[in-house]
Amino acid sequence: MAQDRGIDISNPRIALKIASERLAIVRYVFLVQVEDGIATADQRASLEYADAALVGWPEMDADDVVDLDEDGKKTVAERLSAMERYIVEFSKQEAEGGIDAMNDLLVRATECVASVRRLYQPDFPIPTFAEIRRVVQDEYDEDMGKIDPSEHATVEDIEEQTEQADEKREETDADKSQNNDKTNHKGHGKA
Repeated sequence: MAQDRGIDISNPRIALKIASERLAIVRYVFLVQVEDGIATADQRASLEYADAALVGWPEMDADDVVDLDEDGKKTVAERLSAMERYIVEFSKQEAEGGIDAMNDLLVRATECVASVRRLYQPDFPIPTFAEIRRVVQDEYDEDMGKIDPSEHATVEDIEEQTEQADEKREETDADKSQNNDKTNHKGHGKA
């Protein structure tokens, strides 16, 4: 099948193509699973981590891609094998609706891909998941603070805020209605 697509499977850098394509698919599947709701900080972080690993992915013949020695090739094979095990489990969790487990498995698969990329492209900086997670958590907390600025709102507080919002809306609707009546009344007198 790869040969039908014009891919030389004997190329020692083929692992680059395999790693990026597999992770891109898993990332997309996970995105589809979480896009209907508000993604948690962990979910956002795992997607950002996959993006960081895939951004500017090099072609196999890129100048900054290095050829690996035997130890490097062995490590790449081990990382790709681990990635595939994570993807198999990811698929099982998808069938069962296990979003949290899928999230963890996306992170693990991304770690494998990032390590493959670091071997082939050692000068390319890829942040760790922990680094991305800290930044995303800060952004998430800020976003959630904008939605509900009171950290310790009680049910009563929320009900009161809802009643106040309803009253303001009713007042605004009444004002609009009065203004429309005045405008319509003035308009009829001039005809």
